[in-house]
Amino acid sequence: MKKCLLLLYFGLWATVASAAVLKGKVADEKGEGLAFATVYLKGSTVGSTTNEQGNYQFNVEPGEHTVVFQFVGYKTQSKEIKVTEDTQELVVNMILESEVYDLNEVRVSLSGKDPAYGIMQQAIAKRNYHLKEVEAYTAQVYVKGLQRLINVPKRVLGIMKVPAGLKPGILYLSESVSELSFMQPNKYRERMISSKVSGNSRTFSFNQASDFSLNFYQNLIKANGINERGFISPLAANAMLFYRYELVGSSQNNGNLVHRIKVTPIRKHDPVFTGYIYIVEGSWRLHSLNLYVTKNQQIEFVDTIRVTQQFTPAPGNVWVLQSQKFTFDLEGYGFKGTGYYMAVYSKYRIRPASFVPQSPAPATPAAPAEAENPVAVAKPAAPKKQTRKERKTEKQQSIAPDGVPEPEYFKKKEILLIEPSSNYRDSAYWAEIRPVPLTVEEVEDYREKDSLQVIKESKPYRDSLDKLNNKPSFTNLFIGGYSYRDSYERTSFNIEPITRIWQYNTVEGLVANLGLGYRKRFEDRRSYSITPTIRYGFKNKELQAKVAASYNFDLIKRRSVGFEGGRFVSQFNAAEPITPFINTVYTLLMEENYLKLYQKEYLRFTHNRELVNGLSASFMVDYAQRHMMHNHTSYTWRDRENKEFTPNQPVNAEVESTAFPRHQALTTAVLLSYRPGAEYISHPDRKINLGSKWPVLSLYYRKGISGLGSDVDYDFMSFSVRDDLQLGLLGTSSYNVSVGTFWRKEQLYFMDFRHFEGNRTILAGNFSGFQLLDYYRYSTKDTYVEAHYNHHFNGFILNKIPLLRKLKWQEVGSVNYLHTHAAGHYLELGVGIEHLFKVIRVDFFTGFQERQKISSGFRIGYGF
Repeated sequence: MKKCLLLLYFGLWATVASAAVLKGKVADEKGEGLAFATVYLKGSTVGSTTNEQGNYQFNVEPGEHTVVFQFVGYKTQSKEIKVTEDTQELVVNMILESEVYDLNEVRVSLSGKDPAYGIMQQAIAKRNYHLKEVEAYTAQVYVKGLQRLINVPKRVLGIMKVPAGLKPGILYLSESVSELSFMQPNKYRERMISSKVSGNSRTFSFNQASDFSLNFYQNLIKANGINERGFISPLAANAMLFYRYELVGSSQNNGNLVHRIKVTPIRKHDPVFTGYIYIVEGSWRLHSLNLYVTKNQQIEFVDTIRVTQQFTPAPGNVWVLQSQKFTFDLEGYGFKGTGYYMAVYSKYRIRPASFVPQSPAPATPAAPAEAENPVAVAKPAAPKKQTRKERKTEKQQSIAPDGVPEPEYFKKKEILLIEPSSNYRDSAYWAEIRPVPLTVEEVEDYREKDSLQVIKESKPYRDSLDKLNNKPSFTNLFIGGYSYRDSYERTSFNIEPITRIWQYNTVEGLVANLGLGYRKRFEDRRSYSITPTIRYGFKNKELQAKVAASYNFDLIKRRSVGFEGGRFVSQFNAAEPITPFINTVYTLLMEENYLKLYQKEYLRFTHNRELVNGLSASFMVDYAQRHMMHNHTSYTWRDRENKEFTPNQPVNAEVESTAFPRHQALTTAVLLSYRPGAEYISHPDRKINLGSKWPVLSLYYRKGISGLGSDVDYDFMSFSVRDDLQLGLLGTSSYNVSVGTFWRKEQLYFMDFRHFEGNRTILAGNFSGFQLLDYYRYSTKDTYVEAHYNHHFNGFILNKIPLLRKLKWQEVGSVNYLHTHAAGHYLELGVGIEHLFKVIRVDFFTGFQERQKISSGFRIGYGF
C-alpha cells in the first residue's frame, strides 16, 4: 500500500513538474496594465484572466501552442510559443492596441435612424433563441471578491458607534472554486469545492457562482439589495422604449465581424444601463459588453456598478460566458469604499438545445470551429456497453454520457453544497488552481491577515477589542440595549434599554422591568441562552419574575427546545401590539392607556424543528394560573378635560364583559409551516433555507384541555397563505391571508380569543398589520377572515418627477381587510412614502366599515 502511495505521489509530482508556468503582463499602448484581460491557449480549456495590475499566470503542458490575448475594446492578439520538457517558466508580455472601428460611408438609414437600430432589431429578434440555445451545461467557476474601505466614520448617523478594528483597507478578500450546473429555463445547482477567506481559515466564502450568472438575453436583470425593480437589458423585448443606440463602428475579431454599439438611456432616471455592447454580425449574438449604472438609476448605497462580460464560441453553434466582472463604488452612512467580484468559467460541458443546428465535426484539429474555441465542450461519446456498476453510478449521479447532469439532478432543492473540506486547501493548491494571479496588495493582505489570525483569535487580542466595543453609548443604553461580549469565550451578557427598564402604565404605575440575558455559542454553532426578568410595580407593589431559556442544538434540522416560567404580567394579545415605551408616552402625554394586562403564574415548554425540507413544526405546551389586574393610578403629565383613563378591561363587540375569574388553563399548540419547492444552501455545519416560487402555507391548531385542574375547553384552528411577489418594473408585493375558527368553545376566556394586530397611535411598529383598528374591539371567538396586502412601487411613480427622484423616495400602497360576525366587512386603504432620510416611512390610512368611512390618520415607522 505504501509503495502504491509513493508511486502515486511521484507520478503526480512528475505531472506537475513537467508543466511550465506561462506568465506575463498585458498592457495598453501606454504600458498600463489591462485589468481583467483574457489570456488562453487557442483550442483548449487552459487560460487565465489578468488581475488589477494586468498580470497573468497559468500552467502549460509541453508542446506548441497559440496564446490568445483579448480585451473588450482592444484588438485581439496571438503569439506562438513552444514549451519543452525542460521549460520551467516562460514569460510572454503583450501590448494590445485599441480597436479601430470602421463606419460605413452611409451612416444614416433611409428612416433617419442610426444603423445601430437595425443591428439591435436583429439582436432583439434573436434574443429568445440565444437565451434557450443551451439546454444544460456544467462548468468550473473561479470567483474572487474584494471589498475595500476608503473612509470609515466614527459613528453611523451620529449615534451608532462603529466597531473597533474597522478601518480603511481591504475589508474582505475571498476566493472560491465551484462546479456550476445549469438547465433551462433558469435552474442552477452548485457545489463549492474550494473556499478561502483572508484572515479566517474556519469560515466559508460568501461567493456564489450562480449569483454572478447574469444573462442579458433576459428582459430584466435582477439586482437584489441594489435596486428592487431590477434593470432593463439592452436586448430586452421592449428595450427600444428605454434605450438610444449608436453604432460606433465595426471590426474583424477572430473571423467575426463585431459591431460596437453605444447604449444610453432615453430617460436617464429609468432603471437601465449605459455603456457598450458588442454584437456579432450574422448570428446577432453578444460578443462582449461593458455596461454601468449610477445613482441616477435609483441604486442604494452604491455610486456606480460596472458589469463586464466576455463570451466565446463553443461547438454546437453556441456561445458561452467565459468571464465577467463587477466593480462598484459604494457610499452610505459615512462609509466609502470600492470593490469587485470576478468570475472565470472553464471546463465547460455543454448540451445544446435540440432546436439548435449542430456544427459539423472538424476535419482536423486545426479546423476553425475547434481552433477558435477557447472552451472545451464535450460531445456525446459513441455509445458503448456499460457495466452494471457504471450504470448504477451514473443513475445515482444523474450524469449523462456527455457529462451534463440530467433533469433529475435539478429536481433537488439544494442549490449550493459547500464541501466540508473546501476551506482546508493549502497555498500550494491555490497557487496551482488559481486562474487569476493575486495583486501585490492581495498577497500582502493574505500574508498579514493569515499570519495574524492566531494572534487575533488569542484571548489578549480579543479582550482588547472587547474592551473598546463594550463601552456604553447612547444607542445601546436607550435604543438597542447594552451588550457585554467576551468574544474569546463566545459569550454575551445583555441588558434591555432604559426605555424598557423604566415603564409606566395605569395598572402598576411606575415600573422597574429589568431584563438580563446570557448567551453562549459553541464552535459548531450550537448555542443556548438564559434570560431572567424581574419586575416591580411601585403603585400596585407587586414583585414579579420570570426566566426563559432556549437551546439550539441542530442547525441542519433547525432543532431547538425552550422553556419559560414564573409569575409575570402579559398583554391579552400575546403578540404585544403596543410596546411598553409607546404606551408610556401616550399614557403620560395623551391620557390614553391602551395597554391592557393580566397576571399569570405559568410554565411553558416549546420545541421547533424541520420535519422535512420546506416543512417546519413548532410545538408548545403551557400551563398557567391567570387572574385579573386593575388600575391603581390615574396620574398623567397632561390632564385633559372631559377625558379619563379606561378600566384595565378591554372592550369587545362580541361579549358584554371581558372580566374573568381566577382560573387555570392547560393549552397545547402546533404550528406547521410548509413552502413547496423550498430551496436551500448546505453548509457543513448548518442549513440556510431560501424561498421558492410557491407561497408559505401555515396550519395552526390550539387546544384548551379540560382536565388536570384546567378550566378551559376549546379547539381553535387557522390556515394562512403568505408570499412575496416580484413584479419587475412595477415593484414588489407581499400578502398574507388567514382564515380561522373555534369549532369547539365549551369554555374559554378573553385572552384565548383570536386577537388581531391593531394600532391606535401615530407610530407604526409593523406596517403589515392593521393601522386604525382598535386593539381588542373585534377580537373573536368565532370564524374570521383576515387579509393584508402591501405593494412597494420602488420609485415607479416618483422616479418620474424631477424634483422628487433625487430624494430617492419610494411610494407604497396598502390594503387591510377583516371580517368577523361583529365587525362585518372592515377595510383599511393606505398610501405612503418610504426611504425618507433613507429609513423612515410615512403612510396615510383611511378606514371603512360596511362601506362607511369611520376613521383616518397618519402612521410613521421604519421603511427602507
